[in-house]
This record gives sequence, C-alpha cells and structure tokens, in this order.
Amino acid sequence: MANHNKEKRSRKFRLAVLDDNTHQQLVTLHFSRTGFFVTIVTIMVVLTAAIFSIIAFTPVRTFIPGYPDARSKRAAIQNAITIDSLERVVFRWELYSENLRRVVEGEEPIKIDSLIKVSSGSSTEGVDMNEVALKDSLLREQVKEEEQFGISQRTRRNLPIEGLHFFTPLKGVISQGYDPAMHPYVDITAPAGSVVKATLDGTVIFAGWTDDAGNTIQIQHDGDIVSIYKHNDRLLKKIGDKVSAGTPVALVGNTGEITTGAHLHFELWHKGETVDPTKYIKF
Repeated sequence: MANHNKEKRSRKFRLAVLDDNTHQQLVTLHFSRTGFFVTIVTIMVVLTAAIFSIIAFTPVRTFIPGYPDARSKRAAIQNAITIDSLERVVFRWELYSENLRRVVEGEEPIKIDSLIKVSSGSSTEGVDMNEVALKDSLLREQVKEEEQFGISQRTRRNLPIEGLHFFTPLKGVISQGYDPAMHPYVDITAPAGSVVKATLDGTVIFAGWTDDAGNTIQIQHDGDIVSIYKHNDRLLKKIGDKVSAGTPVALVGNTGEITTGAHLHFELWHKGETVDPTKYIKF
C-alpha cells in the first residue's frame, strides 16, 4: 500500500511529437505536474515583464490613449500662454467698457491706482468724500513726518513668506519639479524669448554670465528672500537696479552648459535655504 502511494506521488508525464508516417519520435518532453505549473507561471512572469519593459522604456508608450507625447506637451505650453494672453485682453476690455460707461455718464475715468478696487467691485457710493479727503490729508502728513525722521523704515513689518503675494515670473509648464535633495528648484518650459518677470520688489544683486547657468540674474527681496533666474537668452537689468514685482528682468533662453532646451531655471531662497516655489506661486 505504501509503495502504491509513493508511485502515485512521483507520477510523471511525457509529451511526444511523432512523425505521422514513420511514427518516429521527433521531440520528447518529460515533466511532472509540479514542473508543468512552475513552467507556465515562469513563462507568464517573463512575458508580463517583457510587455511592461516595452511599454515603459520604448516609444510604444505614446500609443497609449491619454499618455502625453511631445506634441501634446507643446500644445499644453501654447495653451497656457494663450490663456494668459486672453486674461490680459479680457481685463483690458473690462477696463475699456467701465471707462466708456463713466465717460457716457459724465463721471471721471478710472485711474490706474484704482484698478484693483474696480476689479473687486468696490464702490464709493454712500461715502462722505469730504471726510475721506480729510483723512487722506492727515495720513499724508503722518507719512511725511515718519519719512522725515526715518520712523517708517524702522517700524516696517516684515511679513512671513506665507503672507507675501508672489508675482508669477513666467507662465509655462513645469518640466521638472522641486526636490529638496536632488533638484532644489523648478524648471519652467516656455518658448524662447518669453518675458521673465521679477516675482517680488527688490534689488538686483547679480546679473551676468556663468558657464553652467548662462545668463543669470539674482534679486534680493525683503524678508531675507532671494530669487534666481538662470539660462536666460538676454538680461534686461543690471546690478544695483531696483525692480518691482512683475517688472521684466530677462528673456527665456537656452544658455549655459547644463541645459537641454529653452526654459527658465527658477530658484527661491528664504533665510539661506531653498524653498519650493510651487507652494507660493502658480505657474
């Protein structure tokens, strides 16, 4: 009985290919049940790995629906630039229509200083203009006295970086994001010649050429904040220039040794350490 069970457990199979005419065995395979299943599983694993490698590391992946190719990326960049241009056009038309309405009704056109109030829908109806003028005069006198004795400079508040409003230096697509260890900055892809703008008010502390980064400009801002713009085609400011947020400072280029195409290398430093610009700026 024991021998019968042992023979049953060690049961093997044979697969033979015969010649139909001569009955000669051409191929013979010997295998057990366990070996058969192991072979099938191995073939499936190898086949799956091969298919994954082909899809992941070859251009075949571009045929997958929804996967972005080079043309899709270019279209995304162009759409981002078009949207930015349309926003400006819409804003100008809103300003034009508001000024036209005021002129037709005999009112004063909108001043540049009041654009923000107009865009937010603020109104001066129901406000005593004489009282406003009096308060404005008192405020002007107070500011004049503080400037005379240097009080305003000493009492100026330095807001934390989270409380600042950063101007977008360049509208485009982030081709490589921020990584504190390997890539402590962001790369923004945009067409060559696009205007690069200062992200905050500040002073240019460096504007020149380096072999690795090409045309580079660095701006010192209040609150121990420094912004750096690299690989520019041309610089529009020089060392010592005062700039305001949104002021053009350079043109996008592909200069320097460590660059693979037209883009902006943007760094943001706070108190001697790099920070992730995407936390404060919408590109």
